[in-house]
Amino acid sequence: SYTTIDTDMTEKFSDSLKPESDSDSNEIAIVNAEVPLEVAGQRLDQVAPQLFPDFSRSRLQSWIKLGNLQVDGKSARGKDKLNGGETLTLAAVLEQQNHWQPEAIPFAIVYEDEALIVINKQAGLVVHPAAGNRSGTLLNGLLHHCPELGQIPRAGIVHRLDKETSGLMVVAKTLESHLALVQQLRDKEVSRIYQAVVCGLVTAG
Repeated sequence: SYTTIDTDMTEKFSDSLKPESDSDSNEIAIVNAEVPLEVAGQRLDQVAPQLFPDFSRSRLQSWIKLGNLQVDGKSARGKDKLNGGETLTLAAVLEQQNHWQPEAIPFAIVYEDEALIVINKQAGLVVHPAAGNRSGTLLNGLLHHCPELGQIPRAGIVHRLDKETSGLMVVAKTLESHLALVQQLRDKEVSRIYQAVVCGLVTAG
């Protein structure tokens, strides 16, 4: 399967979208994905989460009902079964993640362009807010460095490192690069190498 973003269709498709809320300030990205033959016979609402893993199952079901997720250019029901080979077109409404606050958290940037950021995460820095760490995380620092990440799932973070682990992390700056990186990780096209410094003799077990 493949996933692409069709920027040329965004304006045309957005004219027919049914709004999810009263706000009209959210950006819309048109995302296409081909249904693989291996999932033939499965329902649309079962296949959609596999092809668009950045969005929750409930969000995708809502978009199916609104007509924002189409099969070969036509609205479909969640219970409709797919044959494989169809093209799913999703008009993804990118909402600002207001529950995450930008904070001036220092971190080293190794590389950055319009699509991604490569950072060298230091030991002691939590990657994502969670219970016990609602602030002071890498995600908060990323939002301070690049506010536009507030509209990308998980602020562009596609993989994590433990709090006490240092090392390189790739962060997506656009939905297109985010989808591409997630798919590469899922297909094991990206490898990660870990190094450990230990004292004493390491034994198995």
